Amino acid sequence: MSNELRPHHALCLRFFEGKGYSKGFTAHMAQVHGELTEDALVYLTAGEDVICAFCPNSGTGCPDAARYDRTVLELCGLSPGETLTWGRFSKLVRRRILAEGKLSQVCGDCQWAHVCGSKQI
Repeated sequence: MSNELRPHHALCLRFFEGKGYSKGFTAHMAQVHGELTEDALVYLTAGEDVICAFCPNSGTGCPDAARYDRTVLELCGLSPGETLTWGRFSKLVRRRILAEGKLSQVCGDCQWAHVCGSKQI
């Protein structure tokens, strides 16, 4: 698995429950989800990542996704291009976004927000 990850995908992975844009996308997301261990290194990319490769919107520029990424980075005190462990990154997201009640600030207008919003944080 490539270690490139869009910052907002930490939230998508946190709330992933087997739903997605297509069967192929969902299967791939489940694979990525299963491969990310606490010690796995992730490179925070400002562009498309391993998850985007199976998205039907891939290649469109995804302006909303770019905004979500910028907000996650800002709230977590990180920058594009940084590399850190999945464990550290997911803890930062949990502490600085989820525990602070800022999920809707990051991606409240996402078409999947109803899935994330219905989950226990």
